[in-house]
Amino acid sequence: MGRKVRSTQRQPLRKEVAKGGKRKRSLFTLFLLLLVWSLILGWGLAQARDVGSQSSLKSEQRSMKVETLVGSNNLAAFQSDISQAPTNNGQATTDPVSGRLQLGQQLYLDNCATCHLALPPGVLPSETWQNLLQETQQHYGTKLPRIITPTLLLMWDYLRTYSRPQLEKEAVPYRVTESRYLKALHPRVNLPQPTTLSSCVTCHPGAEKYNFRSLTAEWETSP
Repeated sequence: MGRKVRSTQRQPLRKEVAKGGKRKRSLFTLFLLLLVWSLILGWGLAQARDVGSQSSLKSEQRSMKVETLVGSNNLAAFQSDISQAPTNNGQATTDPVSGRLQLGQQLYLDNCATCHLALPPGVLPSETWQNLLQETQQHYGTKLPRIITPTLLLMWDYLRTYSRPQLEKEAVPYRVTESRYLKALHPRVNLPQPTTLSSCVTCHPGAEKYNFRSLTAEWETSP
């Protein structure tokens, strides 16, 4: 009889011990979940800070590069007086140009538009512009003075941003009549053959002022 009583008393005790073990396991599992969640959250915040610091670093590096190229004494003037994209009655005459590339565009016009009509960069592939900037000693039969490095870098930054690379193993075109980009930009136009720089003025009367959004009456009203 005494043994049965002791056995009956042990059963509730065992149940309490089992319940206590389950609670401990539940708390331990919850602790692990909170720990993992905290680690993931901390990693995400660290990544966000890294991205932000990298963006700030790149911005500072760009500012330092511009200051190096134009000179610290001229930096304030560059930031306040930098030429805007050419306009005609408030309308952009080519693709809108971001602030850091406007100086490169102006240098391109100063160096190229004084002798001939300046083409928008998108008419020729990036490889053509790169070669033209580097091979000034043989520029379509004319020997040009070498472009100084700061000017060269700023011009190249503008030209490569607003042009497209050519296909692999594709021949580098040096004439607009050879450029498939010119044809892609004029899908409805029966381009004259050969197409020359002077051909642009036929449809773009403001081309000599780097205004390629101006069109003749015929094309202004075309569908």
